[in-house]
Amino acid sequence: MQAWAILILFPGVSLAGSCLAPTRPFVPADSQAARDYADIIRRDFEAYIRDIQEYFRCLEVERARAFEEAHEVSEDYGRFLQLVGD
Repeated sequence: MQAWAILILFPGVSLAGSCLAPTRPFVPADSQAARDYADIIRRDFEAYIRDIQEYFRCLEVERARAFEEAHEVSEDYGRFLQLVGD
C-alpha cells in the first residue's frame, strides 16, 4: 500500500522521517533589489518562522514516536531471547 493511501485510510498514522525542513528565505545581496522586493522577502521570512516552528513540533513528535518504538523493540528482543533460551 502506498504511503498516501495509508495516510488517507489511517489519518493518525505518521510516517517516520516525514518532517521536512523549510527552505531558507533568499535575501538578495543587492540592497536595491532587497528594497524593491521587501514585501515579498518579509513574507518569506514570516512563512519560514511559522514553518520552522511546525518543523520543530514535527521533529519532537517523531522523536517521541521513535523513542517509544525503540522501547517496544527492546522489550520484543528480550522476549525473543527468552524464547530461544539465550
